[in-house]
Amino acid sequence: MILCAGEALIDMLPRKTEGGESAFAPYPGGSVFNTAVALARLDQKVEFFTGLSKDLFGERLASVMMANGVGSKLAHRSDRPTTLAFVTLTDGQASYAFYDENTAGRMLTPDDLPEIPADAEACFFGGISLAVEPCAEAYAALADRATQSHVVMLDPNIRPGFILDEEVYRARIDRMLAASDIVKVSDEDLHWLMGDDTGLPKLAERMLDKGPALVLVTQGAEGVTGFYKGGEVHVAAERVEVVDTVGAGDTFNAGVLAGLAKAGALDKSMIRAGLTEATLSDAMTLGVKAAAVTVSRAGANPPRTAELS
Repeated sequence: MILCAGEALIDMLPRKTEGGESAFAPYPGGSVFNTAVALARLDQKVEFFTGLSKDLFGERLASVMMANGVGSKLAHRSDRPTTLAFVTLTDGQASYAFYDENTAGRMLTPDDLPEIPADAEACFFGGISLAVEPCAEAYAALADRATQSHVVMLDPNIRPGFILDEEVYRARIDRMLAASDIVKVSDEDLHWLMGDDTGLPKLAERMLDKGPALVLVTQGAEGVTGFYKGGEVHVAAERVEVVDTVGAGDTFNAGVLAGLAKAGALDKSMIRAGLTEATLSDAMTLGVKAAAVTVSRAGANPPRTAELS
């Protein structure tokens, strides 16, 4: 089983009414929510920990989790509102405006953390939930607990405009890098975290020095490169007509975790010392193929296993 921990929110996506007016339509989303749904659609057992509202949007999120086979028994329910993210698209690229003050997701504290289930093999963390208090400290504390015996994967999915205290945020990400076995970053994220003074291999090496065994760097149409001590693996991007990029990176994360799980390699000691180049390449390829389906259709709508055969 894979435990996903992070935000579940409502993406308000731009649409046109029948009368041709611009409008926003509500869709369940959030980086970690998308990864959880994508994992379930790739036939993985998933539990999801988040702060979940009892309002109409929270009930919608819960119903989508149930419909996709994502477990929500660990979620912390409250009467606070659901986070909203208004999305604008420019040439298919998404940008976001978040409405997150005093929400069910944001107001999680370390006191709300669940016990990690005994059957969990891996824990996944990421998204805007790592940038705002108090929930960010709750997720960092859960990562500290998980790293003792579980594979930990991190995708910071950095939104600079959402970070209020950069010094505190960077310190928290360093702490979570030290707890992580696998880190996925975009090339932009890697430069933001590690600097602009050199190329991706050197920046990835700097990140590896902070603790992870594997750093996966996505580069859009140029594909993805996996860096580890002593080597690297590159997988080319799939050629597809891009509708939008919402949920693409989240789906890639799910594909990598699902690929490792299916290969029997979702194991801390294997990822640290025994992961073969072929196994890594296969897992990255599954991530790339799954993400290609997601970008070919509107919104975060990850594929099921049958669509990838």
